[in-house]
Parts: sequence; structure tokens; C-alpha cells
Amino acid sequence: MIVVRLGVTVQNLEGLFDPKSVAVIGPSRHEPGYTAYLLAKLKAALDRRMVQLVDVLTDDDEWQSHTRETVSALSPVPDLAIYLGPAQTAPKIIGQLAQGGIKAVLIPSPGFENWPEALMQQCREAAQKARLRLIGPGSLGLAVPSLGLDLLASASGAAKGDIALIARSGAVLNATLSWAQTNRTGFSAVVSLGARMDVDIGDLIDYFAQDFHTRSILLHIEGISAPQKFLSAARAAARSKPVIVIRSGRSRDLVGTGRSHAGRLATPDLVYEAVFRRTGLMRVNDLDEMFEAVETLSRIRIPKCETFCIVSNGRSLASLAADRLQDAGGTLGRLSDETLGEISPFCRTGNASGADHPEPVVVNEDLSNVALNEVLKTILRDPAIDGVLALHAGTAFTSLKSIGATIAETAKADRRRTGRKKAIVAGLVGGNAEDRAALDEASVPCYTSPAEAVRAITYLTRDATSRDFLMAAPPSLPEDFLPDTAGARAIVDSAMARGESWLSPEEVCAILAAYQIPMIGTRLAGTPDEAGALSETFFKTARHCVAKVISPDLPFKSRIDGVRLGLESPRAVTEAARDLISKTKAAFPDARISGVSVHPMLEDRHGLELYMGLADTPVFGPVLVFGHGGTAVEDSRDISMELPPLDLNLAQALIGRTRVVTLLEGGASRPRLDREAVAHTLVKLSQITIDIPEILELDINPIVVRKEGLVGLDARMSLGQPERHPGRRGKSRLAIAPYPKEWEQTLTLKTGEAIFVRPVKPEDEDLFRTFFEAITPEDLRLRFFAPVRDFSHRFLARLTQLDYARAMAFAALEPETGNLLGVVRLHADPDHRTGEYAVMVRSDLKGHGLGWTLMKLIIRYAKADGIQTIKGEVLKENTSMLGMCQALGFSVKTSADDPGVAVVTLPVTDIDPGS
Repeated sequence: MIVVRLGVTVQNLEGLFDPKSVAVIGPSRHEPGYTAYLLAKLKAALDRRMVQLVDVLTDDDEWQSHTRETVSALSPVPDLAIYLGPAQTAPKIIGQLAQGGIKAVLIPSPGFENWPEALMQQCREAAQKARLRLIGPGSLGLAVPSLGLDLLASASGAAKGDIALIARSGAVLNATLSWAQTNRTGFSAVVSLGARMDVDIGDLIDYFAQDFHTRSILLHIEGISAPQKFLSAARAAARSKPVIVIRSGRSRDLVGTGRSHAGRLATPDLVYEAVFRRTGLMRVNDLDEMFEAVETLSRIRIPKCETFCIVSNGRSLASLAADRLQDAGGTLGRLSDETLGEISPFCRTGNASGADHPEPVVVNEDLSNVALNEVLKTILRDPAIDGVLALHAGTAFTSLKSIGATIAETAKADRRRTGRKKAIVAGLVGGNAEDRAALDEASVPCYTSPAEAVRAITYLTRDATSRDFLMAAPPSLPEDFLPDTAGARAIVDSAMARGESWLSPEEVCAILAAYQIPMIGTRLAGTPDEAGALSETFFKTARHCVAKVISPDLPFKSRIDGVRLGLESPRAVTEAARDLISKTKAAFPDARISGVSVHPMLEDRHGLELYMGLADTPVFGPVLVFGHGGTAVEDSRDISMELPPLDLNLAQALIGRTRVVTLLEGGASRPRLDREAVAHTLVKLSQITIDIPEILELDINPIVVRKEGLVGLDARMSLGQPERHPGRRGKSRLAIAPYPKEWEQTLTLKTGEAIFVRPVKPEDEDLFRTFFEAITPEDLRLRFFAPVRDFSHRFLARLTQLDYARAMAFAALEPETGNLLGVVRLHADPDHRTGEYAVMVRSDLKGHGLGWTLMKLIIRYAKADGIQTIKGEVLKENTSMLGMCQALGFSVKTSADDPGVAVVTLPVTDIDPGS
């Protein structure tokens, strides 16, 4: 198996974000004012870190003792170098710095700066052997406020806080810092990326995902240079922290390939939309949304956010908010009769018992702050409510400042009661910074209009829904889905050997049949007479036939009048074929014409035309496209996209994001159609992209879904050599690592028993639950270092839902029953150099050699995957595990953090993987 590694990610990034010493290297290519500005910032923090200067002119005599003659004279060796020198000498200086052991180089600029790509590549090569990290050129710098590190050339400074800001654009960075200063929002770190010479967004996401000072990550991007690394890092980060992203450049995006409907529909921004959704990132479309999302998600993140209660001291304010919530697809919660009874003395209207639908709660205008606190507390205790929007305007009886303080106190008390399981969003209409001061201190997001406050709720809902979806266990595919991959591949290999770039209609149908995707009967005729003869078979069961002209140069048949419907006899088919070929040759004399395809005509008045396709995108590889089908598929643009690989949950979500889904669900005049068959077919198309990467693009249009099942009426596939991308395995074009089927195998234990071993799948959750029920409490404690009693979905999802790009787990299964006997896992660090292992076997199987066999397997996997070291932590009382580790060659040392824990380590680079 060929493995192409992702490259470094977090290694040596501490040189940028936690440098103990800094060197500034000139002579400066910038105006003297910038150099003085930078030195002034470094001077202000000399008590925190040492600074040395090389070839930097300054009028400040205090810097004389910090001056060094050459780069080689730097002593001690600094962690970070700030390179101000000429672009042409940068590779030479970077090479010298790398030899000296410096961890990172920042190449800042006070504004836009663009270096030739060839020069930047020389810089990368000079830094590569020492894994020296580079940011810039064109970077406005970086800051870590809590460490007093400020190297930013920005209009506003960065206050201390818990948001990591990563920006491609200097203007976006300046705008964000200005907003943050006004709104008293702070940052754990701020990074201006510039030209992305080395450090990219994926690296920084991984770094800040592990940084305990960072609670949320804010991204501005234009493009992605390392897609698999970005996707893997983003998916890992979004599970634990909100990651908010804004992308600019949509107006400059290039259009699709034009080789297929899918290629034309998959515009770059729609593909990025699919990428952000798949990774769990919160996408916003402008700076206002970005600020609102930061304001909300940096303060609140709750696991469930489906129902909100609006509490207001004004009926119109409440109605405006309720209308906006409905427009946004949100749900007003229905309070229980008990809750309604408790709050009714304080209210004018709202949520009356027996009402047809939930309503906002409108409290009395002269309600005291004590009473408001009681109303909010009572509502928050209602189990049907996930959060409260407290929307208030100042009155003659109460000030906004006192209302804000009351809401803040309620939030603090509820947080102590529930551990922040519910949300409070405040709306102080017409309020100012002084009014919201208490809310800021209590980390309650606050807005000045109903619309803004409701948008905040939608961010909470989207975030909670996204995380739930990321961890949802998909249903299993039918056991009888066993595609004929070898047969399909033989068709493609034969066509590629002939130099074909498009498959014939019959070849397309054969490949789809190999993956159990039904297509209407299809025959390709070279002449009109042959077309008529071939149609005779179809007329035995069909009333009408269809004829289509086939040309590799004219893929869109409906646009060239290349289709004839409703043909009633073989003679009519012959005449239609003759007419099609004649008119196509006249209109397109240079086009190659392969012949005419003949099909029986599907006549089902309840059938619904859908579209399914595969686009080949330059950054993220294959993308699946689904939507309303027919000749107007590109005009209606009722489509949605998703990156493969797909499971059934992803397929159902893909369907649900289109408008045509309402027709699938049926209605008074239409039967419900087979949505499950549609979802299964999308998963099958996803499998085609994994198994046969030479199929670059495909269209099935239309594919008609009926009450039971579906059938494709037309399809085409284009071929080509798949492009290899950094960080992707073998010939896989996928940006997300697919299920590694090549690691399925049968192993023999020392007892002679045969076991089937395969990588763990997301749908294994029930297998794991049953497995843990067969483990003794003592064995569970030894594995998880604490008693485990609750095998919740979230607990099991973390064990079964793997990012195969950075983690692997093998399940050992009993061949006859499929029961789980044991599992071993290895989770790599972001740099893919070290992996942490864990292994567990069923308690009644100890002594069979299963643990030994699984450990040998994971060592072989680590070797093949390029991991250099396997580590693990073992309770010292777990003597059997420690004995096995020593027998396998692990070294054993006492943990520096806990004397009761042993750290076991195995270098795998020199191990024979077959041993």
C-alpha cells in the first residue's frame, strides 16, 4: 500500500506562538517607520523574552547590547526569527537559521507583498530538513496577548481572550480587531497568514484545537492549499470547539469544467459550502454575521438547541422575534402547564394552556427585576426548553442596565445549576456598552435588535445540529450490496487502453449494473437500420421507444435536439435515427458520431425525475451532486453537494437540502416515493468514486424515483487518469480518507482459532455496546482508568467514528456470529509521527492470544502508515498488559504526571512489519 504523508502540521509552531527569545534580521526592505514600530513593540516586552538584532538600523541606544554581527553569532539560539531583509537573500538566511536550530521564521509586511513562487519554494526547501516553520511574506504578523507577544501591524491591538483568529486578508483582520476592541472581545492568538509559504490553515486549526487557552477558532480564507489536512484538522477541532469561517473570493471563482452537468453545477463556492458543512464548521457570509457568530459561540455552546422560549416586555418586540425565528426555521418551545401556572402572575400573554401553538411570553411592563429573574429561572427549569431569548426595551420603571444585570445573574445561577446545558441570549433594544457590561462579564451574548438576537439563536442551533450530525451513527447498507468491482474495473481498463475519454452508453449501464443501480434498457446502434432492429426487443414490453444521438464531442443531447421520444414502431425508430444522424452532422460537421442509443420509454405518471452526478474539482477532488432532474437541471439549480465517502445519513441529508424533497415525501395528490432507494443509490455512486478513480465525472439524468425503487433513463461517464494530491493515499482522489478496505483480513490466534479483522465503521455502535456489556467492571476500569457505567451514544461515537487520515481501529469479529471479540486502536498526533494505542479484549477471551495478535496488527499498521513511535499509558496494576508490552519490545517508564501510571513506548521505524 502506497502512503503519501501530509507533512508537518503542529511541529515547531510553539516557536511562533510561545517563543522564549526572538531575533530580528535585516537590513529591512521596509520603510524605517515600520522597523521602528516593530522594535517598539518588542522593547515593551523585553522583560518577557530576549531580543537580538542582526543588521538592523536603529537610533535607540538601548538596542546596542542586543546587536549581533551575523546570524551565526546569535546566542542563545532564538526560537523565532523575524526576517525583514531583502526577498532575494531570504532562502540563504533561512538556510542558516535552520542549521542553527531556530524553530520558526516570520516574514512580516506592513501591507500587501507578493514574492515569486519560485523564490518561496527555495525558502521552503531551505527550511524543510530542519522542519523550520515559515509565515509570510505579506503577513501583518501575529500576537499572543496572554504572553505579551504583539508583532501585529494592525490598526487595533488584540486584547487577552479565548478566540484564535486566523486571517488571510489584512483588511478582514483589521476589521475584526476593531470590532473586538469596541465589543471588549479578546483573543488567545491572532495570525495573519500572508502568502502561506509554509504554515497553512490546517496547521493552525490543529494547533489551536489543542490549545487550552483557545475556546473558539475564527477563520478567514480564500482557498485551501492542503485539502485533506484541512478537512482532517477541521473535523477534529469542530467536535470540541466552535470553528467559524468566512470565505471571500466567490466573485473571482472559476466556473466548472463543462464536461458534464455535474462539472458545470459544482462551482467552487458551492463545493466549499459542502466542505464546511461536512467538517462541522460554521460558515458565515459577511463580517456582520461573523461578529454575531463570534459573539454567540465564543460565549455559549450547548449540546441541544431545538426549542427556544422568547420572553419580552413588549408584545411587538416578541412578535418580531417570533416571526424571525419562524422564518429561520427555528422552533418556539411549548411550556408545560406547571411552568405556565408559575409565571402567569407576572405575564400579560403567552403560551396559554391549551393554545393551538406556542407563543412568546410577554411579561408585565412594570415587572421588577426580582420577578424577571423568577420568570427566567422557572422557564429554564422546563425540560421542553433548550434556551431563552430575553428581549427587552427600557421602560419608565426599569432601565436596560438593571435588566441586563438581572439576565446576567439568572445566567450565572442557571450555569451553576445545569453546568451550562441551556442557553440564555439577551436582547437589549437600543442598549449601549454600559447597559451590557454585566452580560459581558457573565458571558451572555447580547444584541440590540430582535433580528440580531434571533440570528444568534440560529448559530446555536446550527452548531448543535452540526455536532449531532457529525456523531450520528449511520444505518448499515443492505448485506446484499456486493458490487462487482472487478467487472466494472475491467470495462474502464479496456476503455482507457483504447484511449477513450467517454464510455459508451452500454458500458455505462454495465458499470452501474455492477453497483446495483438500475438503468433503463440501453442498446447502441451504429446505423439507423440497426437501431430499428434493436428496438424490436424493447417493443415486446414497451409501448414506445426513445432514440438519442451519441457523440463524445456533444455530451448534452437535449441542447442539440438530439433526442426523439414516443417512437411507436421499429420503423419509426429507424427514421428517427436517420434524422438524428443527418441533422447532427449538418449542424456539427467536426463532431464524432458514435451512433444512436435506443431505449424503451418509461411511462409512469407518478415518477419523479431526479439528477445524480459526480464532478471532478481541482481542490477537493470528486464531489457528488444531487437534485431535481430533467433538461432544466442547470437552470433550476435545485441541487445540493456532498464530498464522498457517503454513508446513509449523509445521503439522506444531501436529499433533504433540496426543494425537490417535498415532492419525494408525497402529498394529497401524489404518493410518497422511495426516498430510501435514492439514498442507497447515492451511497453506491460514492462507492464507485472510491473503487474506480478513473471515472472522473458522471451524470445520471434523469433518474426516475417511483413508489418502489428507481431507474435511470440516461447516463454518461468521462474517464481520465486521477490526479494525485499531497496527503492522499495511492490513486484516491478523495479529500476525506475512505474506509480502508485493504486492511480487512483473517488472522489465526495461538489457539488455532480464525478471526475476521476489519477497520471499525461508524455503524458499529451497537456492536461496541454489546461488547462492553461483556467486559467486567474491573477490566473497564483498567482500560479507561475510571469506572465506566454509561455507554451513551456520545461515548460510543468517539470510539466508532474515525477519521482514517489520523486514526485507525481494528475490530476482531467472530466469523460465524459477527460478534465483537476485541478491538485495538491507534490515534496519531497531527504530525503523524507518534500514535497512541489502546487495546481491549472480551473478558472471557483472555489467554487466547487475541490481545497479542491485535497488538502485532496495529504495529504493522503503524509501520505501513509512516508512524514512527507508538505510545500508551497503562495502570501499573495492569501487570498483564505491561508484560505483553515488554514482550513486544516496548520500553516502560513511570509517568511524570502520575506515579501509578506507566508510559510504554515502541519505536516502529526499524521493526520488520511482518515479524
